[in-house]
Amino acid sequence: MVDLSRRKLAPLALAVLGVPALASRATAQDGGPGVQASIARFASVTPTASCLVVVEGPGAPWRAAHQPSTRMFVGSAVKTFILAQFMRDVEAGKLTEMQQTQIDDSIRSLSSPVFLNLTGTAPAKSALEAMITHSDNTATDVALAAVGPDRVRALIAEAGLAATQIPDSTRRLFSYLAGAPDGVDVGWAGMQRLIKEPFGKDARAALNDRETMASTADDLVKWYQQALRGSFFKQPETLLEFKRIQAMADSLAYVVPPDTLAYGKGGSIDWNNFHCFSLAGQMIVAKVPVTFCFTVNWTGPDDGVSKVFGAFKEAVAGTLEEAAKTVA
Repeated sequence: MVDLSRRKLAPLALAVLGVPALASRATAQDGGPGVQASIARFASVTPTASCLVVVEGPGAPWRAAHQPSTRMFVGSAVKTFILAQFMRDVEAGKLTEMQQTQIDDSIRSLSSPVFLNLTGTAPAKSALEAMITHSDNTATDVALAAVGPDRVRALIAEAGLAATQIPDSTRRLFSYLAGAPDGVDVGWAGMQRLIKEPFGKDARAALNDRETMASTADDLVKWYQQALRGSFFKQPETLLEFKRIQAMADSLAYVVPPDTLAYGKGGSIDWNNFHCFSLAGQMIVAKVPVTFCFTVNWTGPDDGVSKVFGAFKEAVAGTLEEAAKTVA
């Protein structure tokens, strides 16, 4: 069975890179040799890799990157936009976090570790938390249906993110990738058939121009820089709730330095020998925002995924560790 979900970034004993001492903060406009060595290590994980790290400190801001404008499949990393639009609608009085949302087969989707076997109602807040913390796709489709995909796309456009694309729903995405006509949702029964036979003759590429989860490192870093400053919210409490939920993403604790506050969202997919790992967000080091995005896409057999995953985790953690040293 194909794993269409994102993976948790499991605990890993992270080796400290043996790199030269950092250049002075006043001159290290690219983060210095430690950061650059880590970026190079990340770039070697797969042939198609993209990353961007930006430090906005008052002393010596810097930017380090590898192919940051490359459009890639980023999976559930795009769920940050759905959360933001939901919070804007709460702020505007159109929705509430405590409203009950229906969970049943009419909206159930694959890769839903929280809601897969549940039927009934749940507060919208629980769906939002499940969407970010556990990347639950049923929760995602509940939230996306509440705000409407076109309104999320309008927010993406407002943020100036020209390379970013979300699907109409995760179930619509899986339907399209499996070969259903554009705009067709094959339903929960179809999702169950997809689990048994995922790759028919009409299967489509995960990265496409119709139903996908795509972005660039440039776009995702730009998004978190704006969103975490409150650029898309009118009330401080809305930003606080957005941050609270974004801080719940379980992947962050395994790659940011110990005891570091961070916000973000990861994503992944294994589909017809195509694979993705992505993580974007921001960590706060000595009150300085360090905003980042790391994504790898590659094609290969499923038995090679765990090796790439380990290399991805090590490279991301190593880069963020080196970035933190420049501002600590």
